Amino acid sequence: MKKTIRLSVLMLLLPALCPAQSTSSSYLSELEREVVAELNFARQKPADYAKLVAARLQHFNGKLYEPPGEIAVITKEGKKAAQEAVRFLQRARTLPPFQPSRGMSRAASDHVRDQGPKGRLQHEGTDGSQPWDRVNRYGDWRVTVGENIAYGEKSARDIVIGLIVDDGVSNRGHRKNIFNPEFLAVGVAFGPHKKYGTMCVIDFAGGFIERK
Repeated sequence: MKKTIRLSVLMLLLPALCPAQSTSSSYLSELEREVVAELNFARQKPADYAKLVAARLQHFNGKLYEPPGEIAVITKEGKKAAQEAVRFLQRARTLPPFQPSRGMSRAASDHVRDQGPKGRLQHEGTDGSQPWDRVNRYGDWRVTVGENIAYGEKSARDIVIGLIVDDGVSNRGHRKNIFNPEFLAVGVAFGPHKKYGTMCVIDFAGGFIERK
């Protein structure tokens, strides 16, 4: 058996202009680029993405998710959360793609390096920093900022589907972050985690001005 866990946080600021982001993402690892692509697939073609989630329903056995050839995952809601996610995606409207940000990805990476070796499971850094503090190290965020963290997943698709299904999270906060129309910029970092094996930090903002 394996367990996965997800954390979500959101902060709002007064509206402001949202500068365009760089489309280059060479600073990201292959898996991190795949996470950005997967997020954008879900935002731009939610009805198609619903089919990917629906295909997983057959692998539930009560509260166990048992994908073929993989370790079974203990869920809190069973297939109920996945079914609800499918309905959400089928009704969702198309949203603009996220533009990757180097500075925001550095902020996400800071948190992976801080939390991973210690096996911590929270948005607050060991220095007391919150997601908006870490993002501010590398530039200025606009409109709103948020953060999703996924633990224990090894592929971009599993990371993103897990966040969209949002099993056990009553307000579906991770899903709300992904489909928040005010979020236009994204930073991603993936790395090892002492307790769950892996962690992926995804920072969101309405816009971001990179510090030069």
